[in-house]
Amino acid sequence: MTIQSQAQVTLSDLEQTQDFIRRHIGPDEAQTKAMLADIGAESVDALIDEIVPNDIRLADLPAIEESKTEVKALADLKAVASKNKVNTSYIGLGYYPTLTPNVILRNVLENPGWYTAYTPYQPEIAQGRLESLLNYQQMCLDLTGLDLASASLLDEGTAAAEAMALAKRVSKNKKSNAFFVAEEVYPQTISVVKNRAEFFGFDIIVAPAATVGEHDVFGALLQYPTATGEIVDIRPLIEAVQAKKGIVAVAADIMSLVLLKAPGELGADVVIGSSQRFGVPMGYGGPHAAFFTTSDKYKRSMPGRIIGVSKDTRGNQALRMAMQTREQHIRREKANSNICTAQVLLANMAAFYAVYHGPQGLKTIANRIHRFTDILCLGTATKGLQAIHANYFDTLTFNSENKNEIVARALAAGINLRTDVDGQISVSLDETTTREDVAVLFDVLLGEGHGLDVAELDAKIVDCGHSSIPAELVRESEILSHPVFNSYHSETEMLRYIKKLENKDLALNHSMISLGSCTMKLNATAQMIPVSWPEFANMHPFAPVDQAQGYAEMIGELDKWLVELTGYDAVSMQPNSGAQGEYAGLIAIHKYHQSRGEGHRNICLIPSSAHGTNPASAQMVGMKVVVVDCDKNGNVDMADLKAKAEEMAENLSCIMITYPSTHGVYEETVREICEVVHANGGQVYLDGANMNAQVGITSPGFIGADVSHLNLHKTFAIPHGGGGPGMGPIGVKSHLAPFLPDHPLVNVKESTQGNDAVSAAPFGSAGILCISYLYIAMLGKKGVTDSTKYAITNANYLAKKLSEHFPILYTGANGRVAHECIVDMRPLKEASGITEMDVAKRLMDYGFHAPTMSFPVAGTLMIEPTESESKVEIDRFIEAMVCIRDEIRKVEQGEWTVEDNPLHNAPHTLADITDAGWDRAYTVAEAVFPVPAAAANKFWPTVNRIDDVYGDRNLVCSCPSVDSYKD
Repeated sequence: MTIQSQAQVTLSDLEQTQDFIRRHIGPDEAQTKAMLADIGAESVDALIDEIVPNDIRLADLPAIEESKTEVKALADLKAVASKNKVNTSYIGLGYYPTLTPNVILRNVLENPGWYTAYTPYQPEIAQGRLESLLNYQQMCLDLTGLDLASASLLDEGTAAAEAMALAKRVSKNKKSNAFFVAEEVYPQTISVVKNRAEFFGFDIIVAPAATVGEHDVFGALLQYPTATGEIVDIRPLIEAVQAKKGIVAVAADIMSLVLLKAPGELGADVVIGSSQRFGVPMGYGGPHAAFFTTSDKYKRSMPGRIIGVSKDTRGNQALRMAMQTREQHIRREKANSNICTAQVLLANMAAFYAVYHGPQGLKTIANRIHRFTDILCLGTATKGLQAIHANYFDTLTFNSENKNEIVARALAAGINLRTDVDGQISVSLDETTTREDVAVLFDVLLGEGHGLDVAELDAKIVDCGHSSIPAELVRESEILSHPVFNSYHSETEMLRYIKKLENKDLALNHSMISLGSCTMKLNATAQMIPVSWPEFANMHPFAPVDQAQGYAEMIGELDKWLVELTGYDAVSMQPNSGAQGEYAGLIAIHKYHQSRGEGHRNICLIPSSAHGTNPASAQMVGMKVVVVDCDKNGNVDMADLKAKAEEMAENLSCIMITYPSTHGVYEETVREICEVVHANGGQVYLDGANMNAQVGITSPGFIGADVSHLNLHKTFAIPHGGGGPGMGPIGVKSHLAPFLPDHPLVNVKESTQGNDAVSAAPFGSAGILCISYLYIAMLGKKGVTDSTKYAITNANYLAKKLSEHFPILYTGANGRVAHECIVDMRPLKEASGITEMDVAKRLMDYGFHAPTMSFPVAGTLMIEPTESESKVEIDRFIEAMVCIRDEIRKVEQGEWTVEDNPLHNAPHTLADITDAGWDRAYTVAEAVFPVPAAAANKFWPTVNRIDDVYGDRNLVCSCPSVDSYKD
């Protein structure tokens, strides 16, 4: 740039305040111009004008701030975070300070190789995280003493609700409609269970655990140890329920299970809990991975993902997600649960924590926590402050007439205690507790001048040999005996193990992941940085609200932005996944009808093309699903909609639609759909899965919808984590706002006071909200709008280029698509025998993750490039697809047989090409280096195509023995 040309540049340009926009959006100016030429559009704005119906277009940019630089946005958020006062927390109740090993913090939580991957639907390129999830399942099995574990659920509260649902499905006490919840269970869990039970039509009995045998119930939930810390022999309680053919679920503390007898050994049918304290920061409530284990005989009723052992086409052991026919994407309204996203990244962190510490390390940690608790209990007792329970692990509860004085001393010392029960104080210790901390606790609980010495008290405990864990409840069975938990205890070995697994997985840091309806966009590094800031990471979700002013400000600002971007009037951040958001939104609709004396409205209209979570969520709130037909173009059949809405007007509750529709176009009739439903007394639920094609150019509220959930892990840049975490906040119009979820321990909003919770924490997985906050702050009003425009531009470029080789199934009235397109593989399958599965597996040889298969139409591939991909990367994907079309043509023409071709045999591994003799009809180079780009940046799948049928027929969901790895 010359001095003269510099004079033409504004100071604002030189300050690069909008620099992040060009970092986030893939195509540069030259690439955009070239793409538009291929598409046949004069400009990006002209293309948008062609595609988006004029009657739903917003006239102006959204009323949010201008974009900030990464440096400025981070500095501003740091100032906000500093307003949080992070006291030492002894609140407990399922959330504990923990020490995340730095090798895990840096190489898993902060590593895009782990956090940008997708749910492992393509297991051949996901063997690393599948192995780690199998380790997680093995860890849970060992600690709980049961046969079958899931690969994580959303949180402890929702896991308890899922346990209740399983109990109803499998209990032989069919006459009972009552579920018992011990009053000793965590209060947030009770609230979530009550919420779920209301819409299942179950009666909830909350009473002392000791009275469970007095009730005729189909199931019961017990806490072990209890919320006040007591260790109780629950065998008689379990037997009492099972004697009446009921099912018993036990909510257990994972760290206590290192020392305590496993609940499965005590007779429990289901064990649930949170793995948070295995190295995952509290994060003001999440995200954390819940565990769920049960008996093998209940495997068909299990909720969530289950990782199983299978074999590939060479007979080698391989891992995959097992028994997917239980899940929402297949069974829809008949699914066991609506859960889709879980908490894979956090489950992997917990698994690595167990691998790194091993059984002896975990025992040392658990024994240290327990020893400090013993010291605290003995010391306070000698001064007249007696804990109310003699048997405990890490939590002491005291009755105190001086509660206010104790709390005042605690706050002055920077300490938070549990204080929500009148006349009581509870103290829960954790792995971060030191002897100095215990000394300070003596000062807080007893006042100064107590004269207690931690070392002297410890010596007394050792000398007397007294145990506060009953002998009959001391664990005798081994834990974590598999070699994986006994091999990687040095940081060098651990680092290499993490890297070895990472290398097996294809994530966004390698190549585009074009999964339709999944929005695998850039998760910018700057947006991820605050997740591990202590000001955010170390905040307990039930800390006094005046200590969480930083979180309040950030959440409040994000709330305001989302209200503006959605066109709604209020937002709830509590749902911690899209499926939970659907559930919360449908509850709001149901309660709104109830408030008007129309609680009988229970019919939910759902288009036949809808995502599987929609019907699964509808059945969870007691709604009857009625399917609305789609026409030959994939659009909602308006005649069928009108007929059904009018026929069912008296009982119509709502319709659930997605926009743009699940077939990748902007339906022209979307406003008419809303009007038809409203005219017949219903509400409109607009699924926010495709919000990435709305932001800044239209909005659900402007279109006419009443409620939507937002997938922050899609549109607003929270990474998918290999299958979670996600966030699913909901936006609502003002008439639904009073029916948003609240929380028993933290009042979320005055207007919702008294409503039960849908998630265990008041603001869901609050610890990752900073990602979406920074996404919006760094892009600003222009950037978020441009992101939508370029998502549409990239998709139309991709569709145009692919249409020259493959049929594009659906387009809008003008021949354009929205932000994704569907390639129809059915004609090619008919002509060649090559399936969409073959194409998906073959793309791995080209270095790509497959698009979404067979959704919303069987035999298709749905492709969504997002705004973050450059023309260079999209062209590379197009090249791969065109080459694959040429390969299919060779099968069609008989050059290759249906059984012997690179598609049918894909993916190819190093083992394939190092065999003694290559006897296939195509060359090694055609197999593994089909294009130069694949050779230059080769990703090697580590297993061949996996046998799904074998894996389900021979279900193994625990770590295989070492011998099984031998030839």
